[in-house]
Amino acid sequence: MASTLADSLPLVGAERRARAGRGVGEAAAVRLKVTEIFRSLQGEANTVGFPTTFVRLTGCPLRCHYCDTAYAFHGGSWQMLPEVLAQVEALGTRHVCVTGGEPLAQKGSRALLRALCDLGKEVSLETSGALGYHDVDPRVVRVVDLKTPGSGEESRNLYEQIETLRAVDQVKFVITDRADYEWSREQVAARQLAARCTVLFSPVAVQLAPRELADWILADNLPVRFQLQLHKILWGDVPGR
Repeated sequence: MASTLADSLPLVGAERRARAGRGVGEAAAVRLKVTEIFRSLQGEANTVGFPTTFVRLTGCPLRCHYCDTAYAFHGGSWQMLPEVLAQVEALGTRHVCVTGGEPLAQKGSRALLRALCDLGKEVSLETSGALGYHDVDPRVVRVVDLKTPGSGEESRNLYEQIETLRAVDQVKFVITDRADYEWSREQVAARQLAARCTVLFSPVAVQLAPRELADWILADNLPVRFQLQLHKILWGDVPGR
């Protein structure tokens, strides 16, 4: 198994191959519950539009009112980490996004993130921010969804972890209405988020008109990036896209 995994990597340097070899023992023992692994265009955040492999892990301790991936709360299939890595490699994209559900709810998620980085992938993590993300491999770009009051899960935010965010990371606010917008605006200012990393404002589909949110951002000249979910514009709200 060790030689198979190491030999399957591109010849991009002894260090990467050695790192992968050291991780083989760990990888063989890690299992993950996976809802789906698929290739699509990244629909959000700083790599929007790039072909990306998505690894959607099963399970989430939160129940946001507007959740669009509730199908990942339950079900899924148990897979060993080498199986997951093989599927990712077969899809052949440079960008890989680990998402959920809440991926950090699974014990093996950090090993998965580390192994993907060892393969030379550009890895991002989509997390609710309700579980500790400070100890995720530093090569991973963290996209943290700071929960607004409209989500029903505002109390789960771990505000103290914001201090660990870096310029490559991103904070996302999913906004349901004007009250959510004003709360988000206050958070950006009070926590100086725009000076720390990229800040993303997204409207909740069918609850807030995108143009309305855009007008609010422009009126206040906020240092945030407005975003829509590209994949939903292209293919609708369907799994595996």
